[in-house]
Amino acid sequence: MNLTPRAYQLAIYNSILQYGSTLVILPTGLGKTAIGLMLIRDKMKEGKCLFLTPTKPLAKQHFESVKNILGLDETNVTLVTGEMKPEKRIKEYEKSIVITTPQTIRNDFEENSLNAHFALCIVDEAHRSVGDYAYVYVANKMKEQNALIVGLTASPGGKAERIKEVLDNLHIQNIEIRTSLDEDVKPYVQQSFIKWIPVMLSPTLKLIKLTLDEMISKYAHALGALGFPPPLRNKGMFMKLRERILNIPHGIKYPALVNYSVLLNLLHMSELIETQGMHALRRYTEKVKEKTSKSGKLLLKEPNFAKVLELLNSDEEHPKLKVLIDLIKSLQNKKIIVFAQYRDQVKLIEQELIKQGITAKQFVGKKDSYTRKMQEETIAAFRNNEFNVMVCSSVGEKALMFQVLIQLFFMSQFQVKSVASNVVVVLRV
Repeated sequence: MNLTPRAYQLAIYNSILQYGSTLVILPTGLGKTAIGLMLIRDKMKEGKCLFLTPTKPLAKQHFESVKNILGLDETNVTLVTGEMKPEKRIKEYEKSIVITTPQTIRNDFEENSLNAHFALCIVDEAHRSVGDYAYVYVANKMKEQNALIVGLTASPGGKAERIKEVLDNLHIQNIEIRTSLDEDVKPYVQQSFIKWIPVMLSPTLKLIKLTLDEMISKYAHALGALGFPPPLRNKGMFMKLRERILNIPHGIKYPALVNYSVLLNLLHMSELIETQGMHALRRYTEKVKEKTSKSGKLLLKEPNFAKVLELLNSDEEHPKLKVLIDLIKSLQNKKIIVFAQYRDQVKLIEQELIKQGITAKQFVGKKDSYTRKMQEETIAAFRNNEFNVMVCSSVGEKALMFQVLIQLFFMSQFQVKSVASNVVVVLRV
């Protein structure tokens, strides 16, 4: 095995062997996977080992780690995906180590086409084991087989009730937790520096926001007059307000829903102009103009909405874009990961960086013409220094991308050479 465990990893490993099924809580980059590999190395002598991870890109990464670190080949270890034909998947399950997504193996269990018996089940990103997520179903199957279940996570959840649900669903009683403050962990923690750079809106952007805020005030007052004062400062509570409106039996429901829908659009537009800029808001207003609903038509009749559209004719962008470009230029010879909230902004940032002579490439979730193969090729090119700045979307795919990229560049105990000369700067815009 091409791996020398750290003291805390060995301690956690021994705890699992002594106390059985365990939830391992370790910050990202501190080697949760290494603990799983140590267990696979031993448990594969007793029976089959199952490694579950929520996405196919992560499953492929773990597949490569298992082969490389444990010195195995594809006669022993397999990557099973839903893209395989059912008959091929069943044959692959005969191998000693199976790496797959919970959805894939759940489907095969439900089809009664899988009779494999497992001695070990590793659950990556175990905090997902709530509700009707596929992890819960598979864990029940593993419990029936008396398999050792080991959950790995960096963030088990902020509420005791949720953590208890994860533990119950995975049939776990033992917990091993380490933080970056623990003495046996401190030597391995990569130092980080966080700097907030405040950026003021330009006069044009301020005027657009002020105009939107006037409309927000108007429709918030109208919704309040109907008996539903909107909690504008709490997005979660505001989203729940719609359910309250839907549950009322009388006719006031419909005008309330119309006002709520208009207000929802306005709040989103206000957020876009404040945090993203002209480009993002312009794209959104194009969608608003295509709406045929009563709320859409009502919004289009607003004089202030026409004023916003007129102001959006400017070529001006959010001032933070220039701040970002200047910052990247100052970080010469550094690898940089930029996270942006929306795909449109990812594309815009990529284009603007390229215009400035900066080698950049986007990395977004699978959608439209952006495929998993393209994701893998982009990460490989970034790792091989073919470009310096990776611009990533942060909605939906952020956890996946951050975990993959951190493993590529920070604290990878599978790399012998130091990464100090190849610093990665992570920027959130």
